[in-house]
Amino acid sequence: MSSTAATPAVAHAPPTPSHEGGQFALLGQRRFAPFFWTQFLGAANDNLFKFAFTVLVTYQLQVAWLPPALAGLVIGALFILPFLLFSATSGQLADKYDKKTLIVFVKRLEVLIMALAAWAFFSTNIPLLLVSTFLMGLHSTLFGPVKFAYLPHHLGERELTGGNGMVEMGTFVAILLGNLAGGLIIAVPEIGAHHVGFSCVALAVLGRVTAHYVPDTPATDPGLKINWNPFTETWRNLKLAHGNTVVFRSVLGISWMWFFGAVFLSQFPSFAKEVLHGNEQVASLLLIVFSVGIGTGSLLCEVLSRRHVEIGLVPLGAFGMSVFSIDLYFASRGLPPVASQGVSQFMAVPGHWRVLVDLMLLSLFAGLYSVPMYALIQMRSQPTHRARIIAANNILNALFMIASALIAGALLKAGFTIPQMFLLVGLANAVVAFYIFLLVPEYLLRFVAWVASRCVYRFRVQGDVHIPTEGAAVIVCNHVSFVDAVLLMAASPRPIRFLMDHRIFRVPLLGWLFRLAKAIPIAPQKEDPAAYDAAFDAAAAVLRDGELLAIFPEGGITADGQLKPFKGGVIKILERAEADGLVVSVIPMALTNLWGSFFSRVEVRNGEKTAMVRPFRRGLFNRVGLNVGAPMQPAAATLDTLHARVGQLLH
Repeated sequence: MSSTAATPAVAHAPPTPSHEGGQFALLGQRRFAPFFWTQFLGAANDNLFKFAFTVLVTYQLQVAWLPPALAGLVIGALFILPFLLFSATSGQLADKYDKKTLIVFVKRLEVLIMALAAWAFFSTNIPLLLVSTFLMGLHSTLFGPVKFAYLPHHLGERELTGGNGMVEMGTFVAILLGNLAGGLIIAVPEIGAHHVGFSCVALAVLGRVTAHYVPDTPATDPGLKINWNPFTETWRNLKLAHGNTVVFRSVLGISWMWFFGAVFLSQFPSFAKEVLHGNEQVASLLLIVFSVGIGTGSLLCEVLSRRHVEIGLVPLGAFGMSVFSIDLYFASRGLPPVASQGVSQFMAVPGHWRVLVDLMLLSLFAGLYSVPMYALIQMRSQPTHRARIIAANNILNALFMIASALIAGALLKAGFTIPQMFLLVGLANAVVAFYIFLLVPEYLLRFVAWVASRCVYRFRVQGDVHIPTEGAAVIVCNHVSFVDAVLLMAASPRPIRFLMDHRIFRVPLLGWLFRLAKAIPIAPQKEDPAAYDAAFDAAAAVLRDGELLAIFPEGGITADGQLKPFKGGVIKILERAEADGLVVSVIPMALTNLWGSFFSRVEVRNGEKTAMVRPFRRGLFNRVGLNVGAPMQPAAATLDTLHARVGQLLH
């Protein structure tokens, strides 16, 4: 939270991405670099100002009405308050106006606010510094929806995870550098406050300069009428977010991550002093380790997701967050009481290394958890109100952070130790994650597909640019094994609904998985006419909803590794779509090198070909592939042409 279907008239397709160099290559491109440095400088300025102000009233000035014990809480509350009051309005502005125009306006406002803050630092005017804190919170509130609504406008689907990872990494690095710089500058004897004022103004001016080079980003809903009532608009934004179940659950998941992170960040000073017996430098070390972990996890998302929006990483992130926060409890129990230690003395104790590793890994997994969720919200939200949904996310983030502070305070007052609080948060994270994954099975399905395509197999996809990121399409693929559908899930950035032989639902575990994926069972017409007709009705509904539908037209898993003749079900689906007035594309695909694997019918038992007999028949990490062909028009998609195209892709 630190400053941190579209109408045809305003729709804008992201540019075709260039994948050379990965996410770091974006820093050399105008569509990303000026925006990145603008948000980076804003986040750094926020935190330099806040931390320097906190140190000023905690250590250097005696303010009777603002005791040191309350200073950090008051400053934090004033900064967060605008997120609650004005996020709804800022979301509307970001949808209604050109995003570059808003970014430039926000950066001009920042210069004025920092000029006011500099004068307050020069004169040590505490009330004016509190006003400046509120105004900087307002600056961040205005920038938040623009920040996340900007990325999907300029980045393609395959760049969105990497771009969000860079922004998340940059934000936490900026927070870290801002805090360190604020603490060092304010500590300069006699003139520290003056230097803080100059530094804040300089960063604001630099941010205004970089904002000038941000490319134009047309409004997504220029006809929107602004509702200036923050309360009714907040409720409306939450209802907008709630309209898409997957998006809303992702918003709740991100808000929970802020709750989780706020517990640790708020307790670092006390944890360092009371539990680890370290001084202020040790507290700073904990912040550095946490920030490096978040940044590393954020950057790893692109590598682990193969540049897709891969929400299968979210369960992995949740698992790591719980495991290492729970282990942090055990690692920090029973450390012998010693005199206050500096960093060098602290690092000389072997037990402290386990604490740092736990802290690094729990924050790394938090990065894996949050980045795909942000990317999913950006990709699945309607462009016309994407910024308002992000504003709803910011509102919930603020509420969860406030709840985090209140609950942490209540636990400490009730006699809980800080390590016990970390243990409770780790256990609560496991419960919350399990609940979210039950509500939105897509996370769990994508995780299973991610594991299968990276741990069971070495899965390589060629031609995945042909998989449409929006709109209805029919996927036609050969059928080699019981996990074909799982591998197709792993290759697609979007959910796929499968039309599958009803007998596969009887297979233990796989049947449960495919029911969770809402696969459509189909039985032969002679065997069960009602189920046959119901399957095609369900398939037609999938296409009417603009989703991806996959069918294995061979009608069953091959028993000899060869491509069998196609049955007429796919043609019936296309004819039904045409009768419904739908324009759908047909995507031919071919799975390669799966024949002979554990899940293929390669073994003979009782005279019949069967699968899943020898668990490590080909070992682990054996190479398999998926070749995706160019889309075909329905008129050209006859059984013979489809069979020929899939056959060509097999070689």
